[in-house]
Order: sequence, then structure tokens, then C-alpha cells
Amino acid sequence: MRIAMWSGPRNLSTAMMYSFGARADCAVWDEPFYAPFLVASGRDDPMRADILAAEETDPQKVAERCLGPIPDGKAFFYQKHMPHHMVKGIPRDWIAGVTNVFLIRHPARVIVSYAKKRENPTLDDIGFESQAQLFDEISAAQGKPPVVIDSTDIRQNPADMLEKLCVAIGMPYNEGMLSWPAGGHAQDGTWAAHWYPEVWKSTGFAPPEGVLPDVPDHLRPLLDAALPHYERLAKLAIR
Repeated sequence: MRIAMWSGPRNLSTAMMYSFGARADCAVWDEPFYAPFLVASGRDDPMRADILAAEETDPQKVAERCLGPIPDGKAFFYQKHMPHHMVKGIPRDWIAGVTNVFLIRHPARVIVSYAKKRENPTLDDIGFESQAQLFDEISAAQGKPPVVIDSTDIRQNPADMLEKLCVAIGMPYNEGMLSWPAGGHAQDGTWAAHWYPEVWKSTGFAPPEGVLPDVPDHLRPLLDAALPHYERLAKLAIR
């Protein structure tokens, strides 16, 4: 089984990759289309030169690997994807060949977290609109909506929500998903040194989240733009 987990940044996405990567039967891949996206978009993201030097930049080769043999002969292949990477020139035909899941998080939490790493984020940066658009595209293609799971629910009760997620996608649950070694994962992307230092310290999911953080006034329009996309998918999240 090949699992495409679609989420924006600062969405618990790396911890989820570590969770699946802690299973002996599951290979993981960190943001396969990041380097092709940087080429196609021309964005000057942190560590851009390092990423382009180290990662595969040909989107067709990446797409073929998404559907190719699962590394190390394992039964499952967890692919951590960002919807906003799927810009013009990035193939999408491979998406029909994987099990798609959408990981969401309240935009107030995403915006406050993202702004600590990159000032003045845009709607494109945080990916809510592109996530909703891709969700609609996949829903139309398969005749039903893909599975949606909220990161807040996972942090509230990791064991329960991970088991429900596994059931929803037809994968056996494994308690090993609840913990992983500190220090990151061998499959972390080149960009991990900039984005992952905090999650490198973790050995499991962080405690439940508290009240929503205050979003700075200058980022309130961004929150207002992202919120409808989140709320629409949140209604469909497994509970």
C-alpha cells in the first residue's frame, strides 16, 4: 500500500512521518516534490541551493517512484506530500494509484507556528487553498471524499486516532507508531535542518494543544482567507 498524506506545513506532518516510519513494515518519503516545486516556482525558500543539489528535481522521475517498488521490500510506503507543491508542470496522474489522506490543522495554529520560521506568510505558503482544491479534485476522481484527520485530534489521543486512521485506510494498527527515537529520521529531506529542529527532540506526539493562539493583526487577513478551507474539510474529519 502506498499512502499519500497531504498536509500544509506546521501541520504535525513530520511527526506523522516519524510515526509511520517507526513501523518496521513501512518505508517513508519526505516531501518528494519539494525540489521539483522549487524549480517550477522559482521560490527562494530557505536552503534552496542545498535542496536542489541533493534532491531529485525531475518531477516525472519523482512521480514514477511514488508508484514504483516500495523501498526495502516493505509492505507500506508513507509519502509526506504538500499540496502547494503540485504547481503547473508537476504531474498528478500518479495520485490515482495511491491511498490519499488529508491532514489538517486550524490555520491560527499554522500561521503562528509558520511565522516563527518565515515572516509574513502568504496563503500559498501555508497551503490551505491548494489543499482544498486537491481534496475536491481527488473526491471527484474517486467518487467519494478521501480520509481527513485533524492534527488536534491526534494530539488529544494519539493511540485512538491512529488506530481509527489505520482502519479507515485498510492498514493494521501498530502500537509502535506512538514513539520513535529522538534525532530525526534517516529519510528526512535536506531542508530538515531549517524546519525540523524541534521535532528532532521528540520521541512521540506532543501533548494536547491548548486554546487557539492569538494571530497578529497583520496576519488576520491570512487567517480569514484560510479558515473557510479548513472548516470545510474539518467537517469530514474522522472522529
